[in-house]
Amino acid sequence: MYYVYLLRCAGDSLYAGITTDLGRRFREHLGQGVRGARYTRAHPPLGYAGAWTAPDRASASSLEVKLKKLGHREKEALLGRDLPGHPAVEKTALREAEG
Repeated sequence: MYYVYLLRCAGDSLYAGITTDLGRRFREHLGQGVRGARYTRAHPPLGYAGAWTAPDRASASSLEVKLKKLGHREKEALLGRDLPGHPAVEKTALREAEG
């Protein structure tokens, strides 16, 4: 199972990414481990804004590309909603992944 996620970062920006483990990936974005992202080093993550499941990497990557093309308002409108073929992850699961 893959996850496509939006992180809310400093300055109220939204960063899109994919992972197989939301908890590990959040820790990496916080600088724990060796695989963060350049963007989140400059704009520290505050928490997950939303996430969706994807059955495979190709599907996850496709959704990630679509999210990255959206503007901030359009991304905000998707939060908490199921997307075609991509159920939303519950907020409680996102809070648990943040540790």
